[in-house]
Amino acid sequence: MTSEFVFVNFSKGSGAVGEKNKMATGSDHGLKRIVWKRIQDTIITDCRNSEVWKILILDPFTTKLLSSCCKMSDLMSEKITIVEDLFKSREPVLEMKSIYFMTPTAKCVDAFIKDFKPKPKYKAAYVYFTDYCPDDLFNKMRQACGKHIRVCKEINISFMPQEAQVFTCDNPGAFRSIYSPKSQDKTKTLETLAGQLVTLCATLDEYPGIRYKKDGNMENAKLLAELVDRKLDTHYQLDDSGKKKKTQAQLLIVDRGFDPVTPILHELTYQAMAYDLIDIENDTYKYKARDGLEKQALLNEDDMLWVKLRHQHIAEVSAQIPKMVKEISASKKQPDGKITISNLAQMMKKMPAFRKQMTEVCSKTYDLAVGADVDGLKVKDPMRTLLPVLLNPYSKHDKIRAVLLYIFSLNGTTEENLNKLIEHVKIEGEPEYIQNWKELGVPIIITPSFFSRKPNRRERSQEERYSLSRWIPTIKDVMEDVVENKLDTKEWPHQSECPAAWNGSGAVSARQKHRASTQDDRRTGSRLIIFVIGGISFSEMRCAYEVTRAMKTCEVIIGSSHILTPTVLLDDIKALSKGPMESFTLEVETKA
Repeated sequence: MTSEFVFVNFSKGSGAVGEKNKMATGSDHGLKRIVWKRIQDTIITDCRNSEVWKILILDPFTTKLLSSCCKMSDLMSEKITIVEDLFKSREPVLEMKSIYFMTPTAKCVDAFIKDFKPKPKYKAAYVYFTDYCPDDLFNKMRQACGKHIRVCKEINISFMPQEAQVFTCDNPGAFRSIYSPKSQDKTKTLETLAGQLVTLCATLDEYPGIRYKKDGNMENAKLLAELVDRKLDTHYQLDDSGKKKKTQAQLLIVDRGFDPVTPILHELTYQAMAYDLIDIENDTYKYKARDGLEKQALLNEDDMLWVKLRHQHIAEVSAQIPKMVKEISASKKQPDGKITISNLAQMMKKMPAFRKQMTEVCSKTYDLAVGADVDGLKVKDPMRTLLPVLLNPYSKHDKIRAVLLYIFSLNGTTEENLNKLIEHVKIEGEPEYIQNWKELGVPIIITPSFFSRKPNRRERSQEERYSLSRWIPTIKDVMEDVVENKLDTKEWPHQSECPAAWNGSGAVSARQKHRASTQDDRRTGSRLIIFVIGGISFSEMRCAYEVTRAMKTCEVIIGSSHILTPTVLLDDIKALSKGPMESFTLEVETKA
């Protein structure tokens, strides 16, 4: 047996073994650290007693999960020498024990059984499911190869820790499943999301009170709140202690249509702007260096420079870069693989002439979103504000975004006016970009049946330094209202109550079971968990950090099925008209 440590990068495509020495670096921040500690306390602890080197076998979800929160060295120190893909062909290693960390699906269970029938590939198996394993799958696995299984546990982590205070369910497809009129799996999708939210609460050791945004047009938030409430009760009834009480936490559930403005507005803070204007995939920015070679930088919390700059206005970032260049030049340090100053400079260049083009687009769209100009004067004629954007040679998506903001500002328009706008933007063949917002409960054409959606906003005079950052995401109002105990119970009814009143003084949670260092130490108050059905924007993610920092007595965690960029959202909206099998086309070649 070779003593070389091998780590496999399971990339899509050819199925070849990836780079040996690369696995996503771990993070010491917030949710990622909590998830890693949970994995240590379950999977790793069970295996520590054994001196035998072990193989870790993962499915695509758990590969991504583990890569998000642990370092290569963390696994090596626990005598895990090889990381393998559950669904790829593997050679038997009979002298080694195997750890299976997988989702409880029929596909995963069948792949596991194949590893031990007819002949075992490994000395023994330690099986860990991300979530509750249905009885039929558990029994099938036990009957087929029970004698090889040393441990079988459900560890309740079926969400993805995206950032310190951000999580996703890693399910972009949920958008179509929930909002498409042709969807055939809406109920199943909501059930899955509810289960994932329960594992988030379990990982955080919270049993929150649940509230949802009441909406005259949509029932999704109410349905999901009911599902989560029921599943949480069941989960804690099965808890070992059997005495779990509600903690000093709240879970708020809201539909994406609650605030259609924020995810399509041109945002000028660094992270949101970068993801809006630059092609960034899997949090990786690729660029050509001065020597012509292609390089890449990972935009995540392992890099404190990125963490420091990501929520700042682009003007502040631009001002800081020259100073940083001087400091770096003096120290001669450029950490390899991190987002270096040269990376930042390249990213700034890639943001296409935004100072000229974006200034006008942003100025007009912010006027529409806020309903007032930079001097605070009310926009009396929204069409007059919109026209300069339509008459200039901006991109199709930019014009669609401006038109949508115009319609949202009026709470809907006439069918005649909508047709003219569609003609102006030249999307006569694809009007779904605009029309399909009705599937989110957002009024596009004025009808008496639509419930008015405009929420009351908090007064924020002089809060923003920059004229092009005047819009505050609606969810920030909600976060602050909750912490200050001002949230309207008619608009946000309780699905289940907290044991004590939520208050701005930050009542300490009764449970301090998993008190830990760093971020948890500073949290002496309560937790607010917000889940947005249908995706969250980078602007809304930023609000969780801002409110936590400002309020100090409450940690805000925000999540959704996935993270949105304006382009992704518009394309998803357009695709809602398609049936379940229309999202892709299979090309079959025939040979003569």
